[in-house]
Amino acid sequence: MAVRQIIEFGDETLRKRAREVEKIDDRIATLVEDMKETMALANGVGLAAPQVGVLRRVVVVELEGVGVVELINPVIKKTSGHQEDIEGCLSYPGEYGITSRPMNVTVEALNLEGKKVKYSVSGLSARAVCHEVDHLDGKLFIDCVLRMLEPDELKGDKKE
Repeated sequence: MAVRQIIEFGDETLRKRAREVEKIDDRIATLVEDMKETMALANGVGLAAPQVGVLRRVVVVELEGVGVVELINPVIKKTSGHQEDIEGCLSYPGEYGITSRPMNVTVEALNLEGKKVKYSVSGLSARAVCHEVDHLDGKLFIDCVLRMLEPDELKGDKKE
């Protein structure tokens, strides 16, 4: 495993659509493990492959009550409810805003074994899934932000 560099705002890769994973092989497994390590070191709750410069539809995300999971070719199947909360992004270090996201999300994807997985999550986990899946389509949290926060507005309640 290796820690990968997280690319930051301004890098055109963040605005590109990631390609489907056609074959789950050793390269994808290594990518997933590297992303998990990178996310943990950066104290994030999610990381998408484009954030480490790889245009593949791969996400790692920490789900409440489940732990860190990989989502390969994720598709959000259902959303409901509404939440507005603080959100940040590892590709926008130190920047936070209030975003509008669904309160509940059901996502389907493949795991590293190529098996279909389905998670129904809410709250922070729902926000994280939406945030990371957006990355796969070149959409960034600043595209969803209702209002950016000033540094003095942060109360130690950062969510990346």
